[in-house]
Amino acid sequence: MSTGLSDNEIISQVLNGNQQAYAQLVNHYQNYVFTLAQRMIKNREDAEEVAQDVFIKAYKFLANFRGESKFSTWLYTIVHNSCITFLRKKKVEMHSLDNEAVFERANNIDSGIRANTVEQKSRQAMVNEAIAMLNPDDAQVITLFYKAEQSLEETAQVLGIEATAAKVRLHRARGRLKEKMETHFSHEVKDLN
Repeated sequence: MSTGLSDNEIISQVLNGNQQAYAQLVNHYQNYVFTLAQRMIKNREDAEEVAQDVFIKAYKFLANFRGESKFSTWLYTIVHNSCITFLRKKKVEMHSLDNEAVFERANNIDSGIRANTVEQKSRQAMVNEAIAMLNPDDAQVITLFYKAEQSLEETAQVLGIEATAAKVRLHRARGRLKEKMETHFSHEVKDLN
């Protein structure tokens, strides 16, 4: 700096109304701020934009600088926080569906969701068929507990039996359901595992 004033003296002048003195701080720290911004934000134009914002924020909040640390440390904090804010805003990228690659990717995701839905429906249909092969008591306890999502106590109440008896009946019904699945849907069961 040509004036030989310290950062704290320049800041004092700015706070006392000499706004032109702030240009000395900008000239002294512009490379420092830009270099820090470009380390975090790889795009040069974006880093320049953030650097300008940093100096505007620093000027706006200059009265908050207490001089307990060096001005460059205080400025570094502003650069760091400004870069993080910029990157968060930039993270939400929008893609045009005119771009064929984006459209194809979206279509593949949709196809995958549809394939999963079809696969789930076929699994449900397979389980429903196996339940239909069970005797009525086994089918009832399986349906109440798994399909109707009743607790063991609620299942027991519906069946008019004790909760421990419902637990035993459910355990046995699951075993018989597994046998039906392995006997009648062995290939599909193998694919599930």
